[in-house]
Amino acid sequence: MSFELCNNNKVYLYGKVVSKPEFSHEIYGEKFFDINIEVNRLSEQTDIIPITISERLFNEETMGLNCFVAVKGQFRSYNKMIDGHSKLMLTVFVREVCEPNFALNGNVIEIVGYVCKNPIFRTTPFRREICDVLLAVNRAYNKSDYLPCIAWGRNARFVSELEVGQKVFMTGRIQSRQYQKRINENSSETRTAFEVSISQISTEDNIEKVLFEVEQANLVSKGI
Repeated sequence: MSFELCNNNKVYLYGKVVSKPEFSHEIYGEKFFDINIEVNRLSEQTDIIPITISERLFNEETMGLNCFVAVKGQFRSYNKMIDGHSKLMLTVFVREVCEPNFALNGNVIEIVGYVCKNPIFRTTPFRREICDVLLAVNRAYNKSDYLPCIAWGRNARFVSELEVGQKVFMTGRIQSRQYQKRINENSSETRTAFEVSISQISTEDNIEKVLFEVEQANLVSKGI
């Protein structure tokens, strides 16, 4: 994978393992497993985030239930057929198990992608401004990941004016959110959605400036 494609989708997570490994798939004899990790927010809330990890990186002693683990990787999407319908699935594909960096937030994502649907702007009953946008992020082998993102306040107003095809840079965190899915007139079920909560976003015009500022902030956090 090229340096550019490795760096247009970067995730760092530090959290507690809250599920046993479940077999996901196998490629060229290499097995991959799905695990959920619980990541604390700055508030008292937590996010349960799915990760996909190779058997070559998985260590049962250090990644068993209730173990704390730090990983680096990419937030990826794929389509899965469920009950005859295609559903967009999201997971953090682990590229490295690393030492925790307590100077960093335990949930950080940086993306360079393209707006692939018109943003949807709305206001809550409490007059909070929200905007949803779907970003396409290029990956190796001519693949792309389609990542739902959500912005708030002034970022929501900024995102609402983005055009389809526009290139953007954003930083934020991955969050999980439960909602009620209506099955029929008499029943519903609780489901979990995953999305990127945007903390900073910029268009292509000043991406280089923002990238420099983020890099400088990272150096400061590392004490360099």
